[in-house]
Amino acid sequence: MAQENAKTVPPEDVTINGFDIELNDKHKGRIDKYVELYEKRIVAHLEEEYSKQTGVGGKLADRIAAFGGSWKFITYFTCFLALWIVWNVLSFTRHFDSPPFILLNLCLSFLSAFQAPVIMMSQNRQAARDKHEAIIDFAINYKAEQEIDDMQGHLHRIEAELQELKAFLMAGQKENKASE
Repeated sequence: MAQENAKTVPPEDVTINGFDIELNDKHKGRIDKYVELYEKRIVAHLEEEYSKQTGVGGKLADRIAAFGGSWKFITYFTCFLALWIVWNVLSFTRHFDSPPFILLNLCLSFLSAFQAPVIMMSQNRQAARDKHEAIIDFAINYKAEQEIDDMQGHLHRIEAELQELKAFLMAGQKENKASE
């Protein structure tokens, strides 16, 4: 029956599989709007909590990690390294770090020694934030499961009442047939 109804529904409408519920663009848009609004509220709440719990050092670490892990950083750093090497290799320039570029190696070591812990701090905070989001997702899913269980309980109760009503009507029909 659902397949027959699905065939008669206009193309802009969608039938939810297994149910005779038609969703047109208006309904889909309304559902999408509610989902988007809910997601914005959760994200705003998480951002607010993050701002309260994270100090200046943490926010700075996040900014450094965001820049240090970007293509912009890779591009700038590649240009800087190329300029450093070209400047110290050309014969008509004053060399402040001749090959094998010991000063450059020292700078790179310092950069990696400071950048790695900063990125790890940022990742630890992001992992804690992801864990908090997962807890919120779990709570939402648990609440939805409780609502579904509650609805199933109501449906089972209604089904039992319908069975009783059917049995009562069948008994009444038998009495009418017997009295005729």
